[in-house]
Amino acid sequence: MPLASALEEIVLGAPRRYTRPEVIERAGLKLEEGRRLWRALGFPEVSDTELLFTERDIEAARLMSQLTDVGLLAPDVREAVARAVAQAMSRLAEWQVGMLTQLVANEAQEVSPQQSLELAAAVLPKLEQLQTYVWRRHLAATVSRVVVGRSNNAEDGDTWPLAVGFADMVGFTRTTRRRSTSELSEMIERFASSTTDVIAGGRGRIIKTVGDEVLFVADDIADAAAIALALQDRVRAEPALPELRIGLAAGPVLVRFGDVYGEVVNIAARLTTHARPDSVLVDREVAAALADDPRFTVRSLRPLHVRGYSHLHPYLLRRAADQAS
Repeated sequence: MPLASALEEIVLGAPRRYTRPEVIERAGLKLEEGRRLWRALGFPEVSDTELLFTERDIEAARLMSQLTDVGLLAPDVREAVARAVAQAMSRLAEWQVGMLTQLVANEAQEVSPQQSLELAAAVLPKLEQLQTYVWRRHLAATVSRVVVGRSNNAEDGDTWPLAVGFADMVGFTRTTRRRSTSELSEMIERFASSTTDVIAGGRGRIIKTVGDEVLFVADDIADAAAIALALQDRVRAEPALPELRIGLAAGPVLVRFGDVYGEVVNIAARLTTHARPDSVLVDREVAAALADDPRFTVRSLRPLHVRGYSHLHPYLLRRAADQAS
């Protein structure tokens, strides 16, 4: 068996025996439902005659069908869930394969096909175990947060009062032209590790990182403000990283399948675009919430005329003088 096929079989955990129509039929789905679900999972289109699927594919498709039958997942929600899970897992898979590839490349001696198979067989169960642990810890934290939110301050269904922040590296495109691939990789890794450390340490949550920008949220406006200023401090101490511009807004936010939507998110993005390098702009809601907080100062700036907002009023956020040291 070719090395690629052998590795795929180890990863899939079972041999490929079924075509897509066979999986759909055994799972109790309609053909078009199965095709939409496959596309929602982010996989490329495949021939209905290829033997690409395993018993595990049937089990997973059958589970999705059963969850719909009992009313837990409506068909449109089922596909939205599939898209959300697929996007997260796709990035995780890319990172893990890259990590394994680098591990093999760093070996002093050439790794044989058999050694590659043995490495995959040894590492994959541990990665799966680690993923399950991290998922359960995040699930526990989210359950606790949702229960508290619903009893205290949830507004309506999936709408929550949140502070939303964007942190964007200044001149990222220009910087990439001046750096080698390895230097760019180091910069992105430093940005990801630094922002993760600061945001988690400040009781915030990363929603997503897209290249040169991170989107984060916090339940408390003061926490979000402290995170924004701490991000600036961390980046100033990282020679490999360019300066940040940060925008912060607060209010009701639609939280859906791990992402955030609504006017508050749009305002935070607009403020980020207009912030000067190494500065934090906040909206009126954030400024009002911090007005009596001795840790911060906010200074009113001229209104911005931006697409969708003819008079967006920004405020410059800084630490109070006695907190700056």
